[in-house]
Amino acid sequence: MSRTASVATHWLALLVVLILPGLAAAAELSEAELLAGADARIEKHRKADATISVVDAAGKPVRGAKITVEQTRHAFLFGSNIFQWGRCGDDALEAAYRKRFAELLNYATLPFYWASYEPQEGEPRHEETERVARWCKEHGIATKGHPLAWNSADPRWLPGDLDEIRRLQMERIDDCVSRFAGLIDRWDVVNEATHFDREEFVRRRAPKHSAMWQKVGQMEFTRECFTHARKAGPKATLLINDYRTDAAYERVIEQLVDEHGKRRYDVIGIQSHMHGGAWPTAKIWEVCERFARFGVPLHFTETTVLSGERAWQGGRRGDWPSTPEGEAYQAENVTRFYTMLFSHPAVEAITWWDFSDLHSWKRAPAGFVRKDMSPKPAYDQLLKLIKGKWWTKTTIETGDDGTAPFRGFLGDYKLTVTLDDRQPVEKTFTVAKAGENLSTVQIERE
Repeated sequence: MSRTASVATHWLALLVVLILPGLAAAAELSEAELLAGADARIEKHRKADATISVVDAAGKPVRGAKITVEQTRHAFLFGSNIFQWGRCGDDALEAAYRKRFAELLNYATLPFYWASYEPQEGEPRHEETERVARWCKEHGIATKGHPLAWNSADPRWLPGDLDEIRRLQMERIDDCVSRFAGLIDRWDVVNEATHFDREEFVRRRAPKHSAMWQKVGQMEFTRECFTHARKAGPKATLLINDYRTDAAYERVIEQLVDEHGKRRYDVIGIQSHMHGGAWPTAKIWEVCERFARFGVPLHFTETTVLSGERAWQGGRRGDWPSTPEGEAYQAENVTRFYTMLFSHPAVEAITWWDFSDLHSWKRAPAGFVRKDMSPKPAYDQLLKLIKGKWWTKTTIETGDDGTAPFRGFLGDYKLTVTLDDRQPVEKTFTVAKAGENLSTVQIERE
């Protein structure tokens, strides 16, 4: 039996033994039961036990030390694209955009669409992108580039020679990933490979790039892009990303392996644009279960629920306003959608699309904030979850053994230790899913 066949057999066995019973059990639960169980799943999967130990200079335990435990950042990635950074057209709007973004989120997707990123051959927008990425880093916001390869639009200068287009595509991947290493280390490598040959792209939007992809082959081109991205960024996190959530996407993922059956990707990206209406709870859970079987983290990479009239592509012309009724609908479904995803152990990131209604995709009322950057109810509700219900801030005190336990959400913390009237001692600490989660703080005795 070949190595590839052996791996396939292994995964099939794993599916039968471990996954299918879970799917069957989930299928028996009602939508209300799935949602009702979310808090218990969050407690189990998004929190961990930790212990703070306080000792004196001699290493002896200190009793009665008070410790303020304050979370500073989630391990889970709550994000949005940040496409309007520097492009709001007004200083006040720009300042509000950045403030609202940093207040709520810890993850940002930066644009790398080839046609707009390199409008003139040899003149990519690297400097502009670096400014955004550095601002994100300064504010504790992780970054991702999107996408390295996608045939959504041909750069106007793209040559007609298909072999040359292929060479230029791989050169672009090498350049972007290596250039931004340490600043942008997550990448949507190939976007929407499942349906790359849809007529709209092949005939009108990207005939040259589409022709090259067709010549090379759907999976051969996809695998080659990942090979280049991995070589250029050995430590980078690489995603395959698609709007399809059906068996066709599963087949692409199954084939995205090397000759030894090893995965070329690190994360599976799932788009969830819901312009036409929010997904039912059962669908949210089913999609998570369907792709969790691959054994890698899931990122919901492009999520949209509208706060106005719900319509899909071509459904609106001209102004598309946000309405009070629509904003209430959006807030309710954002709360439900995020709660379900945060409760699923395979999901590690959610990216909203777009952060503001200003210049949003399809001009839709999709943002967490309005065109004037005022927050919608969805923003307020999500802030209450991310920095409230799902945020750990507590005060504990050491016992006779000098230790104090707590249970907190996974992420980064600041510890402030005080004893009597002594100068407080501060220390940073990370609560991780696996590990001892023990931090020792030394404090001086009188």
